[in-house]
Amino acid sequence: MTTLTSTPGALRILGSSVIARLPLAMLGIALLVHAHHLTGSFAAAGLVTGAYAVATGVGGPLLGRVVDRRGQTVVLLPSVVATAALLAAAAALPAGAPLALLLALATGIGLATPPLGACVRTLLPDMVDEDTVRVAYSVDATAVELTWVFGPPLAFAVGALWSTGGALAACGAVILLGTLAFAAQPASRRWRPAPGHERPAGGSLRAPGLRTLVSVLTAVGMLCGAVEVAVPATTDALAGPLMGLWGLGSLTGGIVTTRRGGGAQTPAGLALVVAYLAAAHLALVAGTGSVVALAAILFVAGSAIAPTCASVYAMVERVAPAGTVTEAFAWLATAMSVGTAAGAAVGGTLIEQSGPAAAFILAGIAGAVALLTTVLRGATLSAEGRHGERRRPFAAPDEAHALTGGRLHVDRA
Repeated sequence: MTTLTSTPGALRILGSSVIARLPLAMLGIALLVHAHHLTGSFAAAGLVTGAYAVATGVGGPLLGRVVDRRGQTVVLLPSVVATAALLAAAAALPAGAPLALLLALATGIGLATPPLGACVRTLLPDMVDEDTVRVAYSVDATAVELTWVFGPPLAFAVGALWSTGGALAACGAVILLGTLAFAAQPASRRWRPAPGHERPAGGSLRAPGLRTLVSVLTAVGMLCGAVEVAVPATTDALAGPLMGLWGLGSLTGGIVTTRRGGGAQTPAGLALVVAYLAAAHLALVAGTGSVVALAAILFVAGSAIAPTCASVYAMVERVAPAGTVTEAFAWLATAMSVGTAAGAAVGGTLIEQSGPAAAFILAGIAGAVALLTTVLRGATLSAEGRHGERRRPFAAPDEAHALTGGRLHVDRA
């Protein structure tokens, strides 16, 4: 049986995209540490990272819309050059630099950040058959978990061993090289939107099914944001290892989902995954009195994150209007970003008032909202947003056969 490791084209696409997305898991922390180093204020550093997060949420769908109209190369190349240049400028700022300048650079970085995740997920349906695509999304979601396991610690390590500006410069160099490598792949260079379809007014959010998925991932993001502030508040000294276990749980869940054939493709299947996500994170309340219990529950709860994302990704092409798929994936990234920021903000307030358990309760409530949304709006996820049509695959017949091999899977060795 042909495996993913025996298809060089697929390995280059996934490998270059994961390398290019590694700095995205580092940038929030790197900007926070660098801004604090320059200003001496955590409040100012928080404003800088907030400006970056908001700008990324706004810029992603806008760039994705251009990709849907013009192709990937015309967007990825100028956006990554601008991102790298702005990161270099921020890295070169001296201590005492004006906050307004930091905010402007952070906003520019966020707006220019290339929509790599949206681009690679847009390519996957053209690279594999319809029965295999959900497995491919699961592989991608699992691979991305690696960036969140290693990215933040790497940002701290580079900042400590070199400088906080050096960490930003390193992010810029890696995202530039990784994105150039991704954009150079034939799959990315040749991708074009489906011919013969007019772009609907209102873009991808015109579709009720996509609005449902965006709502679900916003709630999931809020769950994640609440956990991200609750864990350090519970045990600051062990926050790093505990968050690593949470990420490792997600990575494990993604691997298991991949080997079982990919994420859920039906509203009922998504509801089951989200129910597990909500219940497992609500159970974190029981772990606030014991680090060992908290570690175990975090691992179990994390195992639902990648499967949830993979299931959502697998439904996008079915519900998004024709010609808007890249923008649709970018909106999902925005939803996670906005939800995470909101969850961290509300969770932090609850911790100040009532302690870490309140933030874990918030995570459970956010999961319940995601479940309720899935159940009440499940009918919108059954609609064929693309009228059952798939884009013409760009891969040559022999490449397509090698890539699928009957089914895409990860070697068990």
